[in-house]
Amino acid sequence: MTHFRSKRLSRPGHGKVVAAVLGLVAALSLGAIGDAHAAPPSRAVPAADRWTDRPHGFASLAGGTSGGAGGKVVTVTDQAALAKYAAAEEPYVIRVKGALEMNPFGTEIPVASDKTIIGVSDTAEIVHGGFTLDPGTHNVVIRNLTIRDTAIEGNWDCKDTDYDGIRLDTAHHVWIDHIRFSRICDGQLDIRKDSEYVTVSYNRFTNNNKTFGIGWTSNVKTQITVDHNWFRGTKQRNPSADNCAYAHLYNNHLSSQLSDGDPVWTYGNWSRGRTKMVIENSFYDGVQHPYQADATADLVQRGSILRNTTGRHDAWGTAFDPREFYAYRLDPAAAVPALVKRFSGPQKRIGGPAVLHVPADYPTVQSAVDAVPDGNDTPVTIAVAPGTYREKVYIPASKPHLVLRGTGRDRSDTVIVFDTPAEYGGSTGSATVRIAANDVTARNLTFSNDFDEAAHELKGEQALAMKTTGDRIVFEDAAFLGNQDTLMTDSPKLTTLSRVYVRDSYIEGDVDFVYGRATTVIERSVIRALSRGSDTNNGYITAASTWKGNPYGFLITKSKIVSDAPAGTFHLGRPWHPGGEPDAIAQVLIRDTQLPAAVKSSPWTDMSGFSWKDARFTEYRNHGAGAGVTADRPQMSDATARTHTVAHYLKGTDDWAPYARHH
Repeated sequence: MTHFRSKRLSRPGHGKVVAAVLGLVAALSLGAIGDAHAAPPSRAVPAADRWTDRPHGFASLAGGTSGGAGGKVVTVTDQAALAKYAAAEEPYVIRVKGALEMNPFGTEIPVASDKTIIGVSDTAEIVHGGFTLDPGTHNVVIRNLTIRDTAIEGNWDCKDTDYDGIRLDTAHHVWIDHIRFSRICDGQLDIRKDSEYVTVSYNRFTNNNKTFGIGWTSNVKTQITVDHNWFRGTKQRNPSADNCAYAHLYNNHLSSQLSDGDPVWTYGNWSRGRTKMVIENSFYDGVQHPYQADATADLVQRGSILRNTTGRHDAWGTAFDPREFYAYRLDPAAAVPALVKRFSGPQKRIGGPAVLHVPADYPTVQSAVDAVPDGNDTPVTIAVAPGTYREKVYIPASKPHLVLRGTGRDRSDTVIVFDTPAEYGGSTGSATVRIAANDVTARNLTFSNDFDEAAHELKGEQALAMKTTGDRIVFEDAAFLGNQDTLMTDSPKLTTLSRVYVRDSYIEGDVDFVYGRATTVIERSVIRALSRGSDTNNGYITAASTWKGNPYGFLITKSKIVSDAPAGTFHLGRPWHPGGEPDAIAQVLIRDTQLPAAVKSSPWTDMSGFSWKDARFTEYRNHGAGAGVTADRPQMSDATARTHTVAHYLKGTDDWAPYARHH
């Protein structure tokens, strides 16, 4: 678009401006702009967080276990896709949706290194099959699934079949979490052949004979943490740990043990060979031989509760101190039954929207966007840690349903910034962030284009912080920093309607710094009109290009416009007709908003030969030093104002109401 040449006084200490935004808002007495976000806990959390996506225990040591973090995210609904991505060489986060029935019966999907396999919600199932991790496989997370029904009627001992739920052979750094195992032949979970750095947490082992075995080697290498699991209706190996260097079992619940009268091979925990085992604060109810140890093994037990138990209760040796290896929260034994009933097995909360962490897993915001699959149909959150990210970000139309969320205490903590002017790549190419996808939300972030127009003489000084063309875009508690063309809300073409909702946010600029043809609501926000040092004309707040068939263009409501420009030197807006398009008839309503003295008494003006009087510019119930009613300030009637509310602007044909959670 053609612009009046803009020159803004340089901002001393530009970095301080971002931090000062909240102070400015407070000084203006607008109240809290958005909810403050508490600083998140460190991602290297102990087991105290039952919902963390990082493992605790031994799987967290020696480099840790991150699974497919940093790789692409895919959602699979059939065996072929699961097998393809599980076996791939590159990292993947594989989201399993629905029940996947394995064919042929008993198929165990091979899983390669650097994979996360996680169930969507609590309904994802692997039926008639399981997973296997072959020697050398490492860095694998398997979570939030039901794995069931490979048992064969009449083959209780599974001598003729070996269909494991999950089997590890000489693998390392593996986390098995929130799985429900049921009716598996042979082992529900087998940790074999010197596998190392394994954590098994919050699982349900049900209805099985040979449940959970560890070992099958004479070497003493395996380090394993087993916590908050529920063994119910199982017979043996709950678990059996053979020649483990360190086996730490705590806060597990063994109940309703199956018994066929076998005096030896019906038992709870067994420390075998040269295993060093520590059992803490577990709960045994109706268990034969609740814990036992070979004469060559160590078993330390403390704090557990036993009810209706018989047989061996062995404890000897010194074993080891788990806290010398890692921190952990030890729940009281009496609380364990209720805890595992509530938290073990698949959970809706864990299998909900995927969360991609920047920079912990993805070094840049763009790399996290790139990890989202095309055609994404489920919400994905990109959680951006506090910091300054000097990069350009593009969310293409093929990647809808994204949430960009800063995780700092306030929006000034997390800044996405670049410094491209329109001279290099045009107006669109200057944008620091571009959102072409539908259904994108950004919260608790600052978007900036810090091109210094005062220091350069260019033909194209437009420098966008943000451009949107998608529909149903939400900005909450966001800041947009720039000079000319700071925030552009647009649509793919003139007659295509896109909607944008901006709430509790901050926007600054000088020339046409809120512009475009999208239906845009700015509510409860601060708009700062920056001075360019002129005594007559310091700029224009809006430059709408609304399609004439769209009754709703820009609505600025319940907000504050502030400025340090001299009195009577700023326009509320002018009509933009891109390329001279006659059907772009700007519609702007500013209502219930405080205006500063910097606003001109005739605040609307012409642009590129098009008269502002032919546009749809109105005000309604504004106040402040810059408010007024004159012949050059059209006022909306009460009757018309009743149909020009936030709801009317955003409703569309799908009753979109992003404001509902606030109103």
